Amino acid sequence: MRIPLPAPHTFDRPFPALTPAQRYSFEIHGYVVVPGVLQADEIASLREALYRLRGEILALEERGAEGPRVRGAYLIADRPHHHFMTNLLQAHPLLTAYATHPRLVGMAEEILGGEGRLVEINSLINRRPADPPLDPHPTYPFHRGTDIPFGSHVRGGLYHCSFVKALTYLTEVGPQDGGTVVIAGSHKVDLPLDQLIGVAYQDRSLIHQIQAPAGSTLLFAETLIHATGQIRSDRERIILVSGYAPVFFPYWDNGTLSPAFAQSIPPQLRPLFQGRATWKRGPRYRQLTDPADDRTFTLGVWDQRSPAPDPENKP
Repeated sequence: MRIPLPAPHTFDRPFPALTPAQRYSFEIHGYVVVPGVLQADEIASLREALYRLRGEILALEERGAEGPRVRGAYLIADRPHHHFMTNLLQAHPLLTAYATHPRLVGMAEEILGGEGRLVEINSLINRRPADPPLDPHPTYPFHRGTDIPFGSHVRGGLYHCSFVKALTYLTEVGPQDGGTVVIAGSHKVDLPLDQLIGVAYQDRSLIHQIQAPAGSTLLFAETLIHATGQIRSDRERIILVSGYAPVFFPYWDNGTLSPAFAQSIPPQLRPLFQGRATWKRGPRYRQLTDPADDRTFTLGVWDQRSPAPDPENKP
């Protein structure tokens, strides 16, 4: 069966997607928390879909990448307190709708500085383990997803990164709930990782722990040093994570689209799913003071995304 090649069409999404204040906050810190990306009913539906998918995976005798999988999805972490499901792109229509949410894609493209494609989608459902004691001064598994010289550029005075994450909270994350921790501003500091981590531990005010209401999205550059926080409460944490990169990057979630799923992708979404076999990356740049496109976008139905209006829809 022939899989259709990406068409030149694009779909309707906001640009700029961030307010000037949000864009400036990202510029300084390497991340920004955007509230209200998902509404209460959308949050509940996504949580239900994730629980159902987790149940299907846990019912398998083998749950890893070697399979069998559940519509492509499998577990990277499989512990009583920590389930990390990955390759969710075609596992459930609501998860596909999340990854293609116009506001998420618009925010990511604003940081990429160009047209984006999906490179991963995963989810974490975790809570505090019962056995280890809580460290009052914890250390974290800090890392970067790409290095600064390769992954960064500046245009019009604004910083851009070629690998962007959108992490959306499906549960409230308070000060004790293990929100993502970052070393603020490290997205621009091209020094050895161990040096920057050491400096941050000397002055822990440099380490920001994210707190946010459910439905908020943490948008960050993968040049930013970050890690999972330490859960100190008894509440479960549920997050959805999608990764975006330029259209000529590969999909790397240890999976491929099935021929049936690929055939179902409407033309305007094919670049987002399948990229483009070209170096033309479709630049998308703003000025800091440009107002945000504040239209309302919902989770919706993923394969009914509206095509972009002219002139953006031209090849």
